[in-house]
Amino acid sequence: MNTKAAKRQSDGIPMPLWLQGAFEAAQMFVISALIVAVPLAATWFAGGFAEKDPSVVARLAGQIWLLGHGVPLSVTVASGPSSATVESGTFSLLPLGLLLIPFFLSWRAGRRLARASYTDQLWQPLLSAVAVYAAAGLATGFVCSTPEIDAPLLGSMLIPIIPAAAGLIIGSRLEAGSWSRLIGMSAADWIAKTSQDQRWAGSYAWTVLRSGFVAVMAAVSLSALLLAVNVAARWGDIIGVYQALRPGAMGGAALTLSQLAFMPNLAIWSLAWAGGDGFNLGVGSTVSPLGTAVAPVPPIPVLAALPAGAMTWGFAALLIPVVAGLLAGWWFVRAGENHFDEWLSLKVRQRWLSLPGSTLFLGAVTGIVAAAITWVLFWLSQGSLGIGRFTQLGPDPTTAALWVGAEVGIGVVLGSLLAPWLEGERDGLPLLRRNEEAAE
Repeated sequence: MNTKAAKRQSDGIPMPLWLQGAFEAAQMFVISALIVAVPLAATWFAGGFAEKDPSVVARLAGQIWLLGHGVPLSVTVASGPSSATVESGTFSLLPLGLLLIPFFLSWRAGRRLARASYTDQLWQPLLSAVAVYAAAGLATGFVCSTPEIDAPLLGSMLIPIIPAAAGLIIGSRLEAGSWSRLIGMSAADWIAKTSQDQRWAGSYAWTVLRSGFVAVMAAVSLSALLLAVNVAARWGDIIGVYQALRPGAMGGAALTLSQLAFMPNLAIWSLAWAGGDGFNLGVGSTVSPLGTAVAPVPPIPVLAALPAGAMTWGFAALLIPVVAGLLAGWWFVRAGENHFDEWLSLKVRQRWLSLPGSTLFLGAVTGIVAAAITWVLFWLSQGSLGIGRFTQLGPDPTTAALWVGAEVGIGVVLGSLLAPWLEGERDGLPLLRRNEEAAE
């Protein structure tokens, strides 16, 4: 980082680090806002909006920008002349596809700022970048609030900096190559002060965490593949909805982009469906492997791909979390950090007893990690449209995560038992136990 910072000072006009961080944040805001505003502007120019005032479309773009950062919007709709006919609620369904845009923009900005900074100076551009992005969110919430759609000013200022700060920190860490270069503290020095037992316990816990992450990523990937296959199989029905709507070229493009913004949500909902718990599509409407029971849904083309009726093959989808857990268990054994099994095999000499004990423990703790991660994903993907029936959209985070965690745990047990055979170590003994018996 130091040599790159010196090179930065020699190329052109020097820029203070705090100013460079502010510039990166402003760039992130402008690019993410344009990604939302350009399709809306194109649709407005093509006559796709009944409202002819461009300021209305501009405020809508700002509201979508806030929603894409996770800011809940208060919605008030008057369906009649009296106050008794006024409905209000909170629009909280986060389009995860839009959330990825500021995250990756800030990721890129974090890497650029790390290249421009010394180790002990990186906090300056990061702090200024976060401050400028918070100010941009506050200004957007203030300008774009209307009596019908209102954004909380405190939330508009604080919530957008969560994905921005996460991207900045992760990008800086990747560019720095280690936390010691990023914050000036060496993890190796801290580990050197611990005992061997603490190191083994820490390595085991860290590998379990990574194994749970592997399981969740595999499960989400397989669920996304299932979603893609289902969309391809129901493509004719989806096209039929497009043709019935007749949105035109610009309207069709805007409609497609809006659906793409929610595709990560649908992939996560597919995981909840594959886990067995399913998800809600409005109050009293459920979609699960047991069957689909939903009231009439809005004419959104992708919803035509919903599985319909009773599905005798639906329980086959339960294999997705199990297969993901199997891969995670195999990965865990390949990592070579199964120190709990080594410790237990030394304490309990009967291998027929120590192996099931350590394997079941591994499946339980990895399943808990997978359940915790999927709970976060399910919580982020669900939400409300504010009014009407669609105040419950998405899976129930707790029950869906428990289903997935239990199935991942079963897969981890199977994968860890099969891994030694797949790796050619059929004696099943841990390394410490083999070394001890060889010494004897």
